Amino acid sequence: MSTTSLTKKVFHTIQEDGIGGCVKKTNGYIKKQIKKRRRVEKVYKDVLFISGCNENLPHPWRYRVKHQREQLEAMNYTTDEVYFPELELDAIRYYRSFVFFRCPETEAIKEFVALAKYLNKTVGYDIDDLVVDTKYTDQIKYVAALPTEEKQAYDANVMSMQSMLKSCDYATTTTNCLKNELENYCPKVYINRNVASEEMILLSEQALKNKPDNKKVVKMGYFSGSITHNADVELLLPVIITIMNDYENVELYLMGEVDLPDELKVFEARVKKLPFSDWRKLPEIIAEMDINLAPLENTIFNEAKSENKWMEAALVKTVTVASDVGAFHDCVEDEITGILCRDAKEWEDALRKVIEDSEYRKKIVENAYLKCKENYTTFRTGLRLAKLYEEEKSTNYVFVLPGLEISGGIKVALRHAAMLQKKGNEVSIFTLDSNEKWCEFEDCRFPVINLEDTTIAGKIDHMIATMWTTVKVVEEYPYAVNKYYLVQNYEAGFYKETDSLRIQANQSYRPSAEVKFITISKWCQKWLEEEFGQMSVYAPNGLEIERFPEHKRSLDGKIRILVEGDCAVDYKNVDESFEIIDALDPEKYEVWYMSYNAEPKETYRVDKFFNRVPYEKVPEIYAQCDILIKTSLLESFSYPPLEMMATGGYVLAVPNGGNVEYLKDNENCLLYKAGDISQACEKIENLIASEELQQKLYLNGLKTAKERAWENVADEILEMYGAN
Repeated sequence: MSTTSLTKKVFHTIQEDGIGGCVKKTNGYIKKQIKKRRRVEKVYKDVLFISGCNENLPHPWRYRVKHQREQLEAMNYTTDEVYFPELELDAIRYYRSFVFFRCPETEAIKEFVALAKYLNKTVGYDIDDLVVDTKYTDQIKYVAALPTEEKQAYDANVMSMQSMLKSCDYATTTTNCLKNELENYCPKVYINRNVASEEMILLSEQALKNKPDNKKVVKMGYFSGSITHNADVELLLPVIITIMNDYENVELYLMGEVDLPDELKVFEARVKKLPFSDWRKLPEIIAEMDINLAPLENTIFNEAKSENKWMEAALVKTVTVASDVGAFHDCVEDEITGILCRDAKEWEDALRKVIEDSEYRKKIVENAYLKCKENYTTFRTGLRLAKLYEEEKSTNYVFVLPGLEISGGIKVALRHAAMLQKKGNEVSIFTLDSNEKWCEFEDCRFPVINLEDTTIAGKIDHMIATMWTTVKVVEEYPYAVNKYYLVQNYEAGFYKETDSLRIQANQSYRPSAEVKFITISKWCQKWLEEEFGQMSVYAPNGLEIERFPEHKRSLDGKIRILVEGDCAVDYKNVDESFEIIDALDPEKYEVWYMSYNAEPKETYRVDKFFNRVPYEKVPEIYAQCDILIKTSLLESFSYPPLEMMATGGYVLAVPNGGNVEYLKDNENCLLYKAGDISQACEKIENLIASEELQQKLYLNGLKTAKERAWENVADEILEMYGAN
């Protein structure tokens, strides 16, 4: 059977009960899955890193983006990265949280962050230097000496990063000093130290195998990351001159953007200047050294720097002699995993000892190597970052819908989604097939992911199936912690006995995975337990009471009756409504008929017909009518009687599973036995004749409707999802 013919077959029977055009979309979806034609273009993941540095500035970008991604992925989180000018607003739909590394606050990024916060998605800021305030960067001699225009541009970028930092939910950084300073701008700051990647470990191990045994020559190396480190070399210059004078077997290697001081040119034969090198070659170069020099001026800016140089040297068993400042002080154990110096004398004594005593060097580098392999690799340290991410990320809820055609069942799901979003949770909509990127529902906005062109790889805290066609998606997704099935009707009943979809719908009530059943209908709760052995959690359906202004009907003059329901759907029993109409005096009663799909049959007496009335216009029709006749035999939850009562109107209905939980005969409505036309007519005539009964039904009807206002049932609904 073709998708089109199948849709025509079932369309009328499911539109008003929450399926909408679902069968068409689901059937197409299932067929494409079976035939393996699914074309995946996008991926939904956990974290997107947005880098303020590109590959032209590889060191910080690599450590703070690439390596942190590797840490998270080792802990089974999915990640991506993008350079900040290439960030698109649409990316916000595809990730649960975002980390901006060293990013300035552009207008595009401001818009992105504002939307992320509206959606309750977590936004973090990562930074590895004190480049968030000019009070810090002005202490850098190189920066202070920049030409005026360059200095103004540099300062503007620094203050832009400060503004960006302040806009984020939390920050991550590399050292204790940085954490303390950043807390002046962001209340929550975490330390995730720089660590070595898997590739760095591999390259370091290869370099170790080829590490030269410098029996005669002792090589000292200084590896500069940027030109701002000239002052650090000048700090150590007198000691280096002394050492070079006293030890003719010592060679000095200066690598990177650091100037060669004039004072060292006298040792030109033993001083080598190396150009800035690709990081992949660095382990081999450092491995050639016996001593790694890491001098730092004792400034707040340098106190904030990480212990990278020590770690990189330790991984190739090169001893580090460093200033006893900042992260070196915090992480290096003096004369155990490195050597720390506080003044020129300590520097000179330390260098003499490591030059003269190779066994002393060996003992220290073995300790440092073991410490780094255990505590400074992405593979061994991912848990701390994963825990940080878990602590900071918002709880997320994903509603899986067949599509976004608005029907009763879809509206209920979106109402629940809105409650959860307003409670501070992150909420997304996954559809089996939909072209929409966003779903606007009243005052809420939800990102929409189309499962036809998107692979889902991110973790989901709460995943909710909303119609039988969506249950398989939830049932089979491995990274959903809590799985739900929001049951709003007995959907297997929508199909004829020979229809294969009838079996598939029925199977959804016995999923193979652990799924928590939730429902808004006591009738559904009953048959779920009795027929499928499924215990379910119930929360009442609600009403947007503010949409239904009320007024008391006088019931004098010509009385207007409203019949509601799709006459093409057997269980809607609309024919019986018009049998009642035929038995009433046409001079006394005017008849309006409202149907979402089918048009009235030729035999119906209809004065005015309303077809496909927009959702927002429905209350106006109720308000213009006096009595609603609703003769459905099967409903999971019947909204029309509740909506009519909210406007102050009267209701004549056949009791069914979807209305008996709130309709009480002769208390807030009139109920009659299905098929008993004379009883129905008698009920209407009695209502017209009794002002006392009118007053009673009017007041109790309003009370019932107000009790069902969404705000009055919100706590029960949120509790059903574990969100209260």
